[in-house]
Amino acid sequence: MTTGIPLRIGTRASLLARTQTGWVVERLRAHGVEVAIEIIGTRGDERRDVPIAAIGGDGVFVRELEQALLEGRIDAAVHSLKDMPTAETAGLRLACVPARATPFDALVGRGASRLEDLPAGARVGTSSIRRIVQLKAVRPDVEAIPLRGNVDTRLRKLDAGDYDALILAAAGLERLGLGDRITHLLEPPAFWPAVAQGALAVQVREADARATEAVAAIDHEATHAAATAERSMLAALAGGCLAPIGGWARCDEHGGLTLGGCVLDVDPASGAVSRIVAEESLPPNAWHAAASLGAVVAQRLVAAGAEAMLGRMRTRIA
Repeated sequence: MTTGIPLRIGTRASLLARTQTGWVVERLRAHGVEVAIEIIGTRGDERRDVPIAAIGGDGVFVRELEQALLEGRIDAAVHSLKDMPTAETAGLRLACVPARATPFDALVGRGASRLEDLPAGARVGTSSIRRIVQLKAVRPDVEAIPLRGNVDTRLRKLDAGDYDALILAAAGLERLGLGDRITHLLEPPAFWPAVAQGALAVQVREADARATEAVAAIDHEATHAAATAERSMLAALAGGCLAPIGGWARCDEHGGLTLGGCVLDVDPASGAVSRIVAEESLPPNAWHAAASLGAVVAQRLVAAGAEAMLGRMRTRIA
């Protein structure tokens, strides 16, 4: 698709966001799409001194990019899909989900390499409620310490001895060429990732046929279906990206799609962690029903008590 008019793609200013956008741009250019990159500042990046929930919570890393799209300052925006609210913004559409990187969380240890090997009282850096609750389920004797900032900043604090370990998204480390820092990959059923973690999204204006056609060239059908199932589950549970909800959908070699979901809760008095897990599958060649799969898994979680658990967690967060 060569028109002489570059497709203006917006990205956050962080190194990880620019690296992810660069990955998308390389693939678009390989399909003949001319691209220009625009850096857009977001409140989430500018306010690294306070918890995300205090800045605005859900969508804090995407709002300014969406505004630039709506105003016509850019033609497409690249997001980490896990940061996007499940409700679509009027006038915009999620046009492309490229191939997914590793969806799981990762431990980056300074001495001990695995969660099980951390000493009692170890300081583990993470600000995610979902990660904190699951960390406490495995190691109730360690201390979760709030941590924000870009990946390089977090790793410097670890190396300086401020923390004994960090929990980060494996995909971010891998995309930055820092996969060798991962000492323990944290996977289900013990540790559930955030919904759509490891996946990117390219968002365009709903009526922009040119941008829609351009980015469709790098859409990855299996990843798109998996992310759709996960996000549908999250939406049905009325959970935002900060809620203690995990999800992982994967396609098998025969074309089937399986979605697992997990809702977490912790007793503030005893520290005991509760979890509800549900899983359902689609038969081969039924990816068009991915959203319905997410709704079914959500229904099973609700039937098992998820609404009450999430209600208690929301009250504590507020």
